[in-house]
Amino acid sequence: MQACSALALAGVILASALAGAVPGAAAVSIGDEQYRPAIHFTPEKNWMNDPNGMVYHNGVYHLYYQHNPSGNTWGNMSWGHATSTDLTHWKEQPLAIATDDQQDIFSGSVVVDKNNTSGFGSAANPPMVAIFTSAYKDASPYKGLQAQSLAYSLDEGQTWTKYSANPVLNRNSANFRDPKVFWYDSPNGGGYWVMTAVEATEHKVLLYKSSNLKDWTPLSEFGPANATGGLWECPDLFPLAVDGDPANVKWVMVVNINPGGVAGGSAGQYFVGTFDGTTFTSESTKASDALPAGTPVAGFNDGTYNGWTVSNEPGNVKNGPFADAPAAGTLPGQNPVTGFAGTGLINSFNDGDWPVGSMSSPAFAVESDYLNFLVGGGQHPRVSDKLDNTPPAGDLLFSGFEVPEGTTLADAGWTGTGDLAPTFQPVTRGGDFFIGAKRVNTFETGAVPGDDRQGTMTSPSFTVSRNFMSMLVGGGHRDATSGQVLEVQLLVNGNVVRRLAGDDAGALNWKGWDVSEYAGQTAQLRIVDQATGGWGHLTLDHVMLTDQAAIPRSDETTVNLVVDGKVVRTATGANSEVLDWESWDVSEFKGRQASIRVVDNNRFGWGHILADEFVASARPATPRIETYDWLDYGRDYYASVSFGNMPQDKRIMLGWMNNWDYANSIPTSPWRSAMSLPREVALTQTAAGPRLVQKAVEQVDRLGTAVSYIEKRARNIAPGIHSLPSAAWGEVQRIDVTLAPGTATKSGISVLGSGNSSTVIGYDKTMGKLYVDRRNSGNIGFHPLFTSLDSAPVTPDAQGNVKLRIYVDRSSVEVFAQGGLRTITDQVFPEQGASQVALFAEGGTAQLKAVTVTPLAQSMFVPTPDTVKKGGR
Repeated sequence: MQACSALALAGVILASALAGAVPGAAAVSIGDEQYRPAIHFTPEKNWMNDPNGMVYHNGVYHLYYQHNPSGNTWGNMSWGHATSTDLTHWKEQPLAIATDDQQDIFSGSVVVDKNNTSGFGSAANPPMVAIFTSAYKDASPYKGLQAQSLAYSLDEGQTWTKYSANPVLNRNSANFRDPKVFWYDSPNGGGYWVMTAVEATEHKVLLYKSSNLKDWTPLSEFGPANATGGLWECPDLFPLAVDGDPANVKWVMVVNINPGGVAGGSAGQYFVGTFDGTTFTSESTKASDALPAGTPVAGFNDGTYNGWTVSNEPGNVKNGPFADAPAAGTLPGQNPVTGFAGTGLINSFNDGDWPVGSMSSPAFAVESDYLNFLVGGGQHPRVSDKLDNTPPAGDLLFSGFEVPEGTTLADAGWTGTGDLAPTFQPVTRGGDFFIGAKRVNTFETGAVPGDDRQGTMTSPSFTVSRNFMSMLVGGGHRDATSGQVLEVQLLVNGNVVRRLAGDDAGALNWKGWDVSEYAGQTAQLRIVDQATGGWGHLTLDHVMLTDQAAIPRSDETTVNLVVDGKVVRTATGANSEVLDWESWDVSEFKGRQASIRVVDNNRFGWGHILADEFVASARPATPRIETYDWLDYGRDYYASVSFGNMPQDKRIMLGWMNNWDYANSIPTSPWRSAMSLPREVALTQTAAGPRLVQKAVEQVDRLGTAVSYIEKRARNIAPGIHSLPSAAWGEVQRIDVTLAPGTATKSGISVLGSGNSSTVIGYDKTMGKLYVDRRNSGNIGFHPLFTSLDSAPVTPDAQGNVKLRIYVDRSSVEVFAQGGLRTITDQVFPEQGASQVALFAEGGTAQLKAVTVTPLAQSMFVPTPDTVKKGGR
């Protein structure tokens, strides 16, 4: 009672302190929140990731999923549960399999053990059996290991009992996970259970067999193959008839990967081949490529840097980050480095991620249209010319928090509430790139440090005497939709006129405001921490009044082209130890002198860069990653696997509609993450061999109401943007559009538009690619890796047309091109009420052949219609 009373009192104090500073949010019904999908599954609240245990049984589709029952970021991994009779109207069920003090419950699958091979049920009541990864905690005798375990249900998947003899398959590995199990009918009669699971860091799928789900023996291994730039996860293996021909059946091996996806971060790749009950043999693995044709500019295969100037940071244990000579490959402590050519490469992992430095090539003349090179390592783009942490010229406020020993900010005139009472500040712990010894850190407040500490702290008054304010800020941030406040505020006359926060990072970096309109006025700084949960704290240091805007430190790992002393092209890695081709169009610099500068200015995770084989060429090199077969070319389709026990042998897949690059930061509350629409997949014969085609299941299209807008007669799309009538607008709709590129270099359609922003879906005729551009799609500032332009190779049909089926929901687009041969799935977070639809063309005139817009009825958080047939068939 005392604790509850204290918490309530703290809330009253904090609410009073913030009065007038933060607008109150009106209560919103579940299902109607901003960004809440209308036709995609989301849990009512809290974090969700991988779909697990998807199975059809007795007319019901079961969707289990990775779930944090206690918060809105990853953690406390358990299996959530939802059911549906039509794959569109989902009902959330009670938590299925919960984390405990011994283990987290990672991904896996569910089978209907019809013959009771496991003995968990009976002939009259066969069990549903979950096969999942136990991720063992410190309290377990299997501490640090991942192994496969069982649980069973005798009540239609509602409650589960963990098998007493778990784990049933243990390799003493820390990265053995994600079992997908199916029954294999042997051509010779009989059958057995087959499991696919991964050794994630080895890029291998391991196959096992069992007669009873409890005792497993090895069958074979598959991999490494094709994309290996990240961890392999969530495998699946299933047969499909090519173009429906039962005499021509191929097997599809799905392997999800993170990072290392075609659009960056998380994605799913697949292989087509054969399975004989023991071994999967891929027929679609790509061979290694040769160097692109052209003139070598720099290679590192003779044991030297060939005249490059190397600047290694002094004072490290080793001469890092670049040493004095190229690396021969993988360095000590590094995961295997692949994809480079010859016997040497630039590898700045010498002495680990901590050392920083740079190296520059001798000058050379630009004589070709393209400069091709191999790049890998960390994904830290260049953001400015500033590589150090020196403060700008100006006036330091509050003595940089370097108060005399034995005193606090209370002695310096600060006031506060709750856990941010100034007697707790400043501190000497937490954060990186602070200046001096002391800083404000709202994690280290009150009697018990942590992200759940809350309060406010307000500075003494000062006069705004310069045009700008700059400060070092780190820690977390909160989107307005979270209902929490975590920020540094500038107060003038008691009103909040500026605010900023961290980037969910330990490193402090320079941020600030233009305050010229308040010149000569009295102001205060206020720190507000109303946040709980992960990154629920702020760090602050070195607040200054300056004469120039704040310049953020560039914590980059980059390869740059320098012309006339300026960086004119830049590239970074993809958080991968696999190098792949990057191409720069340098035609505008032909005849001029240039140099290559490689920069490692990052001390933390993936704080290194890889580079090799710079070649001047007439044509751009094709990244290897683009030649592989991908389930989806967008940023938000991951951990995709198929339903088991399906009627009519249909193969329906579902993926997590998020990306680990920014998953914990998307601006949704009280839930985080959605599932994709369920997709029926099939194989069709192409020039490259059998390949997947995908379409949303027919039940999704049954959500369609009357067509709201249609054009059937062809017409030209002149250069520019042309809004369709309001009858075509919508936030939840299916758009079928057929375009002919004509003379236009780019053409297409934009959705979820507001006049200021939109999501653009187009075809680039020059590149031969379909693309989704979300760089101006609305709320994009919550994470630096969210903005993207994602593309997929698409060839117009025999009539020269590009046919698209687009599913638009309140916070996503799923694009199916050319009958589902290519798909792009992306989350977007549009402005409130954004619904406009427009056509566009660039560089010439395109042709609209047809467009049909069909609104889709909401299926989530609404009653299931009585008309839905059992099983959705």
